[in-house]
Amino acid sequence: MSHTAVPDDHPRSASLRTRHRIEAGIDAGITSRQGLIAEGRGEAFDYLIGERTIESAAAAERAAAAHLLRAESPVVSVNGNVAALAPEAVVDLADATDAAIEVNLFNRTEARMNAIADHLRDHGASEVKGLTADARIPGLSHERGKVDADGIGAADVVLVPLEDGDRAAALAEMGKTEIVIDLNPLSRSPQAAAVPVVDNLVRALPAITEHARDLRDRPEEWDAIIENFDREAALADAERAIRSGQLD
Repeated sequence: MSHTAVPDDHPRSASLRTRHRIEAGIDAGITSRQGLIAEGRGEAFDYLIGERTIESAAAAERAAAAHLLRAESPVVSVNGNVAALAPEAVVDLADATDAAIEVNLFNRTEARMNAIADHLRDHGASEVKGLTADARIPGLSHERGKVDADGIGAADVVLVPLEDGDRAAALAEMGKTEIVIDLNPLSRSPQAAAVPVVDNLVRALPAITEHARDLRDRPEEWDAIIENFDREAALADAERAIRSGQLD
């Protein structure tokens, strides 16, 4: 299905293009229809935050990069919205941090799993995990509990983009370090995360990648960046920014 082209000078050009990517993802069998609702919820918070990366989010993105670089088995988890919105950015981040990519879905079907895996490969992924599903996350009875034993099952650091509250809490219970990208600082996902990144996915992923490339050859700095990041202060700062609604 084709969509009307969005002119660059349209004041809502970025958000309109994002909506079209979700629509195209549904057409391609990548995104579920519920993904439209999730995208709209996130867009509302992004509007309140001024559609910008606030200072605390930038600090969180740098800390996220340090965690991924320091990890022994980092994994970037991908759902349908992530695959539709930022497949190239996912692959770039995985390459920059030597992380695995794993598809994990609530509305899981074999067709969707394969469609997302193929989509990621089309955008440069050499390997995509999640199809084997030979392990489970304890305490999750639904399809998000299915993971690859050598992927999320073995990961020490997991990047969880977009809202995924119950799985975020369950992964934290397993002792995994979680990086969560979520525009709502009050939702369960960032509340459970070691590094809550309150920013739009399409801004956050490239920013984390840029930090990772900058820090890759400076491992002596990783520990200090991680230790100096204050997750509670970051969440509080994001909530203040949203509540103030000062649109620039």
